Amino acid sequence: MRTVRVHAALDEVPREAWNALVDDDPFLSWEWLEALERTGCVSGETGWLPRHLTVWEDERLVAACPTYVKSHSMGEFVYDWSWAHAARQMGVAYYPKLIVGVPFTPVTGRRLLGDRPEVLVAALGELGSQLECAGIHVLFDGPDEARALTHLGGDERLQFQFHWRNRGFESFEGFLATLKSKRRTEIRRERRRLSESGVRVRVLEGAEVTTEDLEAVRRCYQDTCWKFGGRTYLKPEMWAEIPEVLGPALHLVQALEGDRVIAATLNVRSGKRLYGRYWGCLEERKFLHFEVCYYRAIEYCIERGLEAFEPGHGGGHKYVRGFEPTLCHSNHWLADRRFGAAIADFLEREREAVEARVAGLS
Repeated sequence: MRTVRVHAALDEVPREAWNALVDDDPFLSWEWLEALERTGCVSGETGWLPRHLTVWEDERLVAACPTYVKSHSMGEFVYDWSWAHAARQMGVAYYPKLIVGVPFTPVTGRRLLGDRPEVLVAALGELGSQLECAGIHVLFDGPDEARALTHLGGDERLQFQFHWRNRGFESFEGFLATLKSKRRTEIRRERRRLSESGVRVRVLEGAEVTTEDLEAVRRCYQDTCWKFGGRTYLKPEMWAEIPEVLGPALHLVQALEGDRVIAATLNVRSGKRLYGRYWGCLEERKFLHFEVCYYRAIEYCIERGLEAFEPGHGGGHKYVRGFEPTLCHSNHWLADRRFGAAIADFLEREREAVEARVAGLS
């Protein structure tokens, strides 16, 4: 017998059963999502109320999706604040909304887990209606899932990020050889100037990472967020969980002056890809950000034979450093059909602009 269940916390779902649907995605793993809840990063108080959907056949979990009721748009990276503003102008509710995705993580991946996507889509519609949500939004889903999501009657949104792709490079110099001469010279100078300034950069992974190393990354990240008005989505309690949760997938790049860490980034390795997640610095140094966030990660991918490096959302400065524009998708259904039609018109025009922009950069 098939049943659909709604869970107010991921710890209501057996770890092994959930992870059996996830493949090799650390951000969708039971350990990562459950830790976000347990440490208070994700909760009703932070505007991410868990309402995970699962589909069971007898007592076997066959499908699931990470689902949240949102009272704001922070931490989604799809940037729909203008939609919320337009809804207010039309006298239409925009919140609460039902979100399917990974909190604070603009990384494309499967969102409808398992082999019953049509059941999950129907359940999303029913849950959204029961909770009186103004919309249902599936964030950074894979292109194949878009077809299943059309049954919601929603619309697809295109955005793009800059990803680095390994074209079979044997060395960092081999990668530089594919760039224009001026850019090759500039990157070599950036790296040389930073090294000559006395800054030492090191890479740590998995079991090499100590509690002190991770605390140094957290301090850098927190200080940078405070300086530039960013939000520190991860609480200290979550940072303490990261070594156990990520294990061998954990990848740090640190910049040191003497024995003091002055900048760091936390990356995550998954299969043949590396993901840049959290960056920060305590001291400003010229070219520091490029070395710690980009060049060392590219070197690592070449050395380990990884296929791609995704450094995160935004940042046109990545393009001139060899990163390529890559389309990403989300799907949006809005309960008010008049408002939904206006957004659909906007998305069609936005799609044309995004495709033209990506074509111009490719």
